[in-house]
Amino acid sequence: MSEEAATGATAGAEPAPAAAGMTADGSAETAAAVPGAGMVADSGGATGPQSRTADIVPGPGGVMTDEVGVVTGDLTLRTEYADGKVTLRVQYKDADEWYAVTGGSVALTDPAAVDAVHGIAVGLLNRPEG
Repeated sequence: MSEEAATGATAGAEPAPAAAGMTADGSAETAAAVPGAGMVADSGGATGPQSRTADIVPGPGGVMTDEVGVVTGDLTLRTEYADGKVTLRVQYKDADEWYAVTGGSVALTDPAAVDAVHGIAVGLLNRPEG
């Protein structure tokens, strides 16, 4: 493999820094121009309220809610993000009322993580085959 292929360097271009702010012994390195280092992924400017929804069928035992206890059957799960906090809510499919999932609220510093939280929540609560 050529050095160009291994390092991504091209002729006439400045070489990329060898480290991204740390040395082998763990001490801080002097500042280096590393594009994107220390930056948060762009969330598309979505720092205000956001939500994601998915239809789910919980397994035996249903989903525990703060307001009405256990709900079962065909549900819709909504993951909401607002004011630095993510909250999970469920409703009976096509109903008007939403219920907070017990234990389903936590601080979330990066709004870009809403999709990941929603995906995990769906994966945990959607158990159509039990």
